[in-house]
Amino acid sequence: MNTTVSRETLAALATIATSTLTTLLYKRGLRNVFVQGARPLRTGQRMVGPAYTLRYIPAREDLDGVDAFLDPRHPQRVAVEEIPEGAVLVMDCRGDTTVASAGSILATRMQVRGVAGIVTDGGLRDATSIAALQIPAWCSGPSAPTNLIRHHALDINAPIGCGGVPIYPGDIMVGDDDGVVCIPAHLAADIARDAVEMNRYEEFVLERVRNGASVIGLYPLTTEENRALYEDWLRQAS
Repeated sequence: MNTTVSRETLAALATIATSTLTTLLYKRGLRNVFVQGARPLRTGQRMVGPAYTLRYIPAREDLDGVDAFLDPRHPQRVAVEEIPEGAVLVMDCRGDTTVASAGSILATRMQVRGVAGIVTDGGLRDATSIAALQIPAWCSGPSAPTNLIRHHALDINAPIGCGGVPIYPGDIMVGDDDGVVCIPAHLAADIARDAVEMNRYEEFVLERVRNGASVIGLYPLTTEENRALYEDWLRQAS
């Protein structure tokens, strides 16, 4: 399904916590949307953008020697050079962290090209250098060995699995300090709309809880008394 997601929707999703997004997706029956094992190389960064995928299969010695990168059509290099501005490179490494899936030179190239972020369920080499870049990156851990030792880059922009999550090209990837969530593109606008309302309500809840209120009947909202308090709070905030 090829769905174009508006800039307004992406901008709204960039302000929403992945915890909120996973809850809203769960309400729609989607339980497996959080990329397992992918942690930010640097905290405090946010990421949002459509997925552009790269799939690795296990390496084979006769195909993945040190001269493999001499081929200008090597899929990893092609992906780095062809990923659109604003997209997120999502790599399927089968959860293998024994080698890297990319390093600082490729990350720098993608930063220069305006790529929105990097997500992998494998490792990243030069992790400290990548963390110092502006492009945000999530991985399952630092790993120095080259990808050729364990990975054979194969498919570009095809459906993949990353951290146990099915990811299709164009799905919207959102990242924060908790990790990365994958939003099916056709749901992105509805999720963004509902997330704004959910954030507003949770702001009210936090204010009440800080002032000593019980969460019973408040979170979730089940009493008329709390509903009236929320509606009054909304009027005062507007």
